[in-house]
Amino acid sequence: MAVKTGIVYLIGAGPGDPELITLKGAAILKKAQVVVYDALVQESLLKLAPPDAKLLYMGKRAGRMCPSQEEINRTLIEQALAGNTVVRLKGGDPFVFGRGGEEVMALGEAGVPCEVVPGVTSGVAVPGSLGIPVTHRGVSGSVAFVTGHPGSGLEDPVDWEKLSTAVGTIVIYMGLTRLPEIAERLISAGRPGNTPAAVISHGTSHGQRQVIAPLSELFSAASAAGLDTPALIVIGEVVGLRKEFKTLLSEYMAAEEKAKI
Repeated sequence: MAVKTGIVYLIGAGPGDPELITLKGAAILKKAQVVVYDALVQESLLKLAPPDAKLLYMGKRAGRMCPSQEEINRTLIEQALAGNTVVRLKGGDPFVFGRGGEEVMALGEAGVPCEVVPGVTSGVAVPGSLGIPVTHRGVSGSVAFVTGHPGSGLEDPVDWEKLSTAVGTIVIYMGLTRLPEIAERLISAGRPGNTPAAVISHGTSHGQRQVIAPLSELFSAASAAGLDTPALIVIGEVVGLRKEFKTLLSEYMAAEEKAKI
């Protein structure tokens, strides 16, 4: 008797804090037979999976030995063809610099059904958790989410010169190692060097650290603070709102806690 093909769920785990996974994502994870998870997933989330679920780590981190995308695709296909309910658990959102599209295409070509469960992307959640709104009326009416890491051997997909003055806020994923080059290109193309900017490392997790500095000084400030990857870069006048917003949010949270006593 032929084994019925299973299904693959591409689930966004959120930006770091395990509580930021969606209710739907958590519900599906609780019935997974196989979980294929990446390097940005908090391991505490894996406790939601059934005790007998097969947990397969297939994380990709720069500068380390890691499985190729083809290997990951092949694993998802093999596990689903064996009849399993497979969860592909990815940091952030599967379709925001998460290679989710490549996995959907591979699954489709193999005849494996799949469903995407969106996640909270770090480009919005990480700055927001610090009191930095990526848009704000009268300050920034546009935002661009771009990758700072085009991939080995690939042409840079971002035209930094055009982007420099095209939008109010620039949010850069995976750009820490290229920050000096990126900042120089943005400034040379018209972005003021004194534009408020931030580097946020390990956003929304217990290890979160950040620096705020003018764009021209951002890399040296991040280096001096010893910030490492994964890191998100935010460039724009909205970063200047952080101090005021953080104070307001802290006062609100303190009032909420006091009301519970």
